[in-house]
Amino acid sequence: MERKEFLRTLGAGAAFAITFPCLGSCSKDSDVEGDIVAQPTDVDFTIDLESAEAAKLANNGGFILKNLVVVVKNLEGEFVAATQICSHEQYDQVRFVNQDGGIFYCDVHGSKFSQTGTPLNEIPNSTSKALKIYNTSLEGSILRVFE
Repeated sequence: MERKEFLRTLGAGAAFAITFPCLGSCSKDSDVEGDIVAQPTDVDFTIDLESAEAAKLANNGGFILKNLVVVVKNLEGEFVAATQICSHEQYDQVRFVNQDGGIFYCDVHGSKFSQTGTPLNEIPNSTSKALKIYNTSLEGSILRVFE
């Protein structure tokens, strides 16, 4: 049976029943995963690098999410921390990707930021605001992330 013949046998009702659920998910907003949240304030926490929570920080390029902060061991082996909240539209989807030497990336609208927070691309209809970067310090196996 050819495709055209098969589609004719379905009829309009069956075709509508199959395609209708897809129509609601085709809008821009429903494709967005994540939440719009406020930027964290008074950031000051520690991570024990020997804990299970920090296992992904053992390797260069690894990152974890904690308290709305992306904590990274960059490709050079240095610890960097940035807000998980994108400066474009405040979605909590900023992650670290091993691209272009390691960048922060928000997959909601494709915002890219350097490890210093500088925007790397221009998002239409938005201001090019920097991504908030936090201080880090390491004492033994305890990593502190703070403002």
